[in-house]
Order: sequence, then C-alpha cells, then structure tokens
Amino acid sequence: MKALIAMSGGVDSSVTAALMMEKGYDCIGVNMRLFSGPEAAVTTRSCCSIADALDARTVAESMGMPFYVLHFVEEFHKSVIDKFVRAYRAGITPNPCIDCNRYLKFDALLTAAKEHGCDTLATGHYARVSFNEESGRFELFKARDLSRDQSYVLYMLTQEQLSHIRFPLGDLHKKEVRALAAEYGFINAEKKDSQDICFVPDGDHARFIEDYLQQKALPGPFVDTEGHVLGTHRGIIRYTIGQRKGLGIASDAPYYVSEIRPQTNEVVLGRKEAVMKDRLAAEGVCWLSIERPKDSLRAKAKIRYRYPDAPCTVTMTGEDRMEVVFDEKQSAPAAGQAVVLYDGDRVLGGGTIL
Repeated sequence: MKALIAMSGGVDSSVTAALMMEKGYDCIGVNMRLFSGPEAAVTTRSCCSIADALDARTVAESMGMPFYVLHFVEEFHKSVIDKFVRAYRAGITPNPCIDCNRYLKFDALLTAAKEHGCDTLATGHYARVSFNEESGRFELFKARDLSRDQSYVLYMLTQEQLSHIRFPLGDLHKKEVRALAAEYGFINAEKKDSQDICFVPDGDHARFIEDYLQQKALPGPFVDTEGHVLGTHRGIIRYTIGQRKGLGIASDAPYYVSEIRPQTNEVVLGRKEAVMKDRLAAEGVCWLSIERPKDSLRAKAKIRYRYPDAPCTVTMTGEDRMEVVFDEKQSAPAAGQAVVLYDGDRVLGGGTIL
C-alpha cells in the first residue's frame, strides 16, 4: 500500500504522515509550492512558506520518507487567487480555502498521487470518512474534535475522491496530536497553527487586492436602505454582508452592511433586521453522503465556517440549485460563501450561496 502525504510543515500533517506509516503504508511526503518570488520566503502565521517546506522536509527525513516539493503556482493563481480577487470586486465574499481544497489538494494532489504510484492521499484535515455498506456510498462526518472540525470546507468532495482519501486525525483531539508529535520528536510539535488566508498573511485582504491589481479601490457612497447617503466608503472590496465594524458611521444604533452594489459602487447599510434572512438560494450544489434528493428534506445548515448549524428545509430548484428555508432567521448569509448541510455529524452536501 502506497500513500501520498500532503505535508504543509505543520504539526497536523506531520502526525498524519507518522500515523499512515504506522498503519503499514509506504509513504511519500509532498509539499505544495503555491507562490513564487519574495513572498514565498516569508515566514508568517499562514502556511506555504519556504520555511514551512523545510520543516516538512525535516520531518519526512526523520522518518526516512521520500519528500518532494510540487509546484502548483500557476494553478493556485488561476483557481484560487484570481477567483478571490474577482469575487471581492463583484461584491461577493469568497472562500479561498474551499477552492484550494477543490482544485489543488483533492484534484491536483490526487493526480500527483497516481503519478507516484499511490492510490491513497492522506491529509491533516480534521474530518472523518466511512463507507456505508447499505447505501454503497462513502460518507463524510465532522471530526470528533468539533473545535477543529473542517468538514465545512470539504463538502464538495466526490465519491471517487473520498474512495482514495484518508483523514487520520478525524478521531483525535488537537492536544492528542501535539502529544503524539512530541512523542515522535518532531521539530514542529509546538509550532503554532496557521492562521488567516495563506496568501494574505496579515489579514488585510483589501490591501492585497490593491497590490495585486496595482490600483486603488474607488471610494463611493454609503447609503441606507431608502437611498439616503450616510457617508463615504473606502472601496467595496473592504466590505462584506453583515459587517458592522470599520464602517466609520456615527449612529445611535449600529449599522450593518446589507447589500453591495458594484455596478453603482454603493454599499448599502441597514439595521440588524436588514441582514437577518429566513432563506437563501445556492448553486453548484454537490450531494456527498446521499444521492440528490427528489423531494424536500430536513437538515441543518451552516452558512459560515464558524457558525452553528441551523435547522432548515432544503428543496432542489434546478439541476444544481437549491433553496434553503430556515426555521429561524439567520444573520447575514453572504453570496460566495458555502452553505453546508448536515444530518447530525454527517455531511449531506452543500453549495455556494447566491
């Protein structure tokens, strides 16, 4: 049995490699090079720097594991960064982690696994996969450690992909993973977890977009829901639906971003009730643990990574479109974000909010 191990240089992927070797797999470690130029050398709170690749290599060599760096710079820019920039310019809130998982980690890496003679790809994601003998389908579940669960960003995996993927950390808590890393003597046992978007390590996505495009975002009017001008915004790329902080509008009650209009360069502000919605539409719908339902079904839906699941009714409205109606209004579902459907801990599927 041969397995390709995606190694970022962090503690999670390092322990993943060790656990796969303990299970008897002949393992090959790989690191994805996603950047070129000076930014690739920067050590940050995000992942994917040269320093991280060196950590991954050191861990792999300590286990006698072959290690390679795979260059995906062009694919990453095309499938993740360019899409990220286009979305914000269109007033949409993207989720680059989902795109990276979709196009790089579980597409390009699975292809690389086959090229290296591996029929298994293992990553350090906190999620669980099992095969349901009755339905004949692979099913995706939340991690045991719900504080680390990453099933939300994995809803788009296919049955074919799930048949080749292993998530060895799915049944572990983070403290157990760090303890194992210390036991193995890994240099990154106490390494801090990556934070923020890997290509926006300081968290200032608007400045990144301006630098990427080499042009400043145009200021424009803040307007209320009736069209009255309330002030001037600093470019629509700086705002997302539901945002309350950083608006710079003095008021007796807080305003929230309720709509972004790229055509007129307006940002619409409203009170809290303006961003509370009882339904949403989604496209690009993928069904994972179940087949596409013919009738409406009950589920729980998560509309952002750190949001709680909310009870809802789901109805397909087209080949890959659905409507989600919540039992209670939800705060600020944003176009471009994922809506992921659950039955308990099991991921049913999901789509992109329209």
